[in-house]
Amino acid sequence: MAEEKYETHDYDVVIIGAGGAGLRAAVEASAQGARTALVCKSLLGKAHTVMAEGGIAAAMGNVYPEDNWKVHFRDTMRGGKLLNNWRMAQIHAQESPDRVLELEEWGALFDRTHDGLILQRDFGGHRYARLAHVGDRTGLEMIRTLQQHAVHKGIDVYMECNLQRLLTDGGKISGAFGYWRETGKFIVFKCKAVVLATGGGGKAWKVTSNSWEYTGDGVTMAMDVGADLMDMEFMQFHPTGMVWPPSVRGILVTEGVRGDGGTLKNTKNERFMFNYIPEFFRAETADTEKEADAWYEDKRNNRRTPDLLPRDEVARAINSEVKAGRGTPHGGVFLDIASRRPADYIQRRLPSMYHQFKELADVDITKEPMEVGPTCHYSMGGVRVDADSTATTVPGLFAAGEVAAGLHGANRLGGNSLSDLLVFGRRAGLYAAEYAKANRAVNVDAGQIDLYARELLSPFESKGDENPYSVHADLQDCMQNLVGIIRTESELKKALDVIGRLKARARNLKVEGNRQYNPGWHLALDLHSLLSFAEAATIAAIERKESRGGHTRDDYPNTDPKFAKTNIVIRRKNGDLTASQEPLPEMPDELKILLEEKK
Repeated sequence: MAEEKYETHDYDVVIIGAGGAGLRAAVEASAQGARTALVCKSLLGKAHTVMAEGGIAAAMGNVYPEDNWKVHFRDTMRGGKLLNNWRMAQIHAQESPDRVLELEEWGALFDRTHDGLILQRDFGGHRYARLAHVGDRTGLEMIRTLQQHAVHKGIDVYMECNLQRLLTDGGKISGAFGYWRETGKFIVFKCKAVVLATGGGGKAWKVTSNSWEYTGDGVTMAMDVGADLMDMEFMQFHPTGMVWPPSVRGILVTEGVRGDGGTLKNTKNERFMFNYIPEFFRAETADTEKEADAWYEDKRNNRRTPDLLPRDEVARAINSEVKAGRGTPHGGVFLDIASRRPADYIQRRLPSMYHQFKELADVDITKEPMEVGPTCHYSMGGVRVDADSTATTVPGLFAAGEVAAGLHGANRLGGNSLSDLLVFGRRAGLYAAEYAKANRAVNVDAGQIDLYARELLSPFESKGDENPYSVHADLQDCMQNLVGIIRTESELKKALDVIGRLKARARNLKVEGNRQYNPGWHLALDLHSLLSFAEAATIAAIERKESRGGHTRDDYPNTDPKFAKTNIVIRRKNGDLTASQEPLPEMPDELKILLEEKK
């Protein structure tokens, strides 16, 4: 029996990933009476949620009373180029304020208005100031609060435990299989439901804000057991990552810098974003620097600064400036807040950014501009889920947060990620617990587990000579150069060929040493996910022959009405990935009307 050979645990619900979505799902599943386990690849508290520094987007109306869920819904849909799942966008906009207030009840300490309400800041693509924040450390405060609440509830937590495969019985989820990173020993979780909250796969790119954990594990595990993927072509390149020195290239610079008055300039000291306002936003965006400055002083005029356009627009503009020779010496542009805000304001509102640049780049952002440039940051695509329940196409499997597709469409607005985690993390925990209550325990196949164990140990027994670090470095070069911000058919097809060769090389990986904390072995196993994620993103990018949101094709520079209501869905069939074009769900008339409103 598998239980005799491997450490085995039995739960109702197993949640993989302990960022905001995973923690919120664990709290909810436990509250519903489900025996719940929370499993994380790294240490508790070291999740990418802490990188979301700017705030939690929620139409609370604390700064602008005229803000409401309908305006938030409209902003989210327009930011996502109307490719969002409308029902997810509706749920998200309606439930976000309650989730923020709930977080406050659990102990989160937000910045305050003069009246004592939760303060909200401006962010790109949002008509009103609606990001509830804690300086520029909002994600950290959110994780702290959720962790303390989860630990207080007595939820079982398994840290530095890397789950690599999902177990199934008759097409239904029956558990998960992986190993302890410290000892290398295998571990089996038997359960009725699994919630994936594993984030994205940004480590497939070379210049990225993502750390080592972001290898596409959840997307790949889901696809391997038959779940659908969707929108994988849409990768968000955050416009402002650090570009100098090389050791910190890609580290995030929060959009809050621009929300608090920072402006983007080229080496000619020009505010170049005025040259890149798309027609879609022209009617409500400042056309001159004078108008933009007036917007900062009097935001009720309903004009927005072009520095706060959606991230895909800003990233492409920076890319164009650098290519035109107007970039900084290190291949970025300048982000200036020093000339616009007093030093004490900057240090109070942006303490993390001040210390980050001072300590890592020897730059005092209260006195001089920052050098910034686009960095691979977020995957809008992922596992296709039901809007209300977060259920995937595999019974017993749920997904929330960045690993799930649908909410953000072709481009995510800043701040929507944290509210996404809270809204859909809660729903994932709720519906996973309900599913577990309604279904009896399924069997765990010992043969299936033994097969996975052999697969995971194969790099030790390989007669090949491939180094996992070399394969990973070549994959990152491939994705950075061929599947980056600007794409063409020829380069995408070349990338697919390179990925095919890298997959062949990955079958000949050789790892030395033993299983005790062996980073080379860990990377060798992560390459299965990294290569699958990269391949799915590339195939989807080839299929979408237009430019939309986070997907820009140089050979198809315009949006195409044919793809305006089409999702690209990726499935694994007989070991190969296939792409199909499938229609978006039809939006109700009462929501269509909201998108047509100007105010």
